[in-house]
Amino acid sequence: MKVFVGGATGRVGQKLTETLAKEGHEVVAASRHPLPATQDNVIPVEFDFHDDVAAMMPKLEGCDAVFFVAGSRGKDLLQTDAFGAVKLMKAADAQSINRFIMLSSMFTLEPEKWAQEPGIADITDYNIAKMFADHWLAQTDLDWTIVQAGLLREEDPTGKIVINPDHEGPVAIPDIASTLAAALPMPTTYRQVIRVKNGETPIADALAAV
Repeated sequence: MKVFVGGATGRVGQKLTETLAKEGHEVVAASRHPLPATQDNVIPVEFDFHDDVAAMMPKLEGCDAVFFVAGSRGKDLLQTDAFGAVKLMKAADAQSINRFIMLSSMFTLEPEKWAQEPGIADITDYNIAKMFADHWLAQTDLDWTIVQAGLLREEDPTGKIVINPDHEGPVAIPDIASTLAAALPMPTTYRQVIRVKNGETPIADALAAV
């Protein structure tokens, strides 16, 4: 499968690109400042979320699925995290790419919980941006999956997660990347919002139970 990864040089994006490539996919690794390819089936592409939909569309040509894993880390929330995601959805739809997987943050669609969860109480502006992007995606006709990650940690993978926990918690970046990749071929994850943090269930088994 040929897959497009928007935000491929970010912390999750690099791990996701690596994971997808190891699984044999052809990966279009898109970012504003692309890194040199480290695998033969990775195609670095310059991509700017400030561009309009028409400029984005050619970069997606021939792809079977799209991942949005970009994050401005608070520096460009409206243009990248919110509107950039929406424009990528529109570009995918215009190119007849139905499969769209988006990385998000836990409880973004439940703002009443933001102040109750210590881990997300301090990132309200980010949650607002992601809320609008998540909501927009959920209203499309795409075969979408929204993976709402817990607190990202630069730690070694455990290979184990818990799906849809009641409270925020940490998740290792390699584990969230593996979860995103594992969801790609699974129709049971279509049109699902999936909250993820580290737990005791192997990733494939956890997703199979969605």
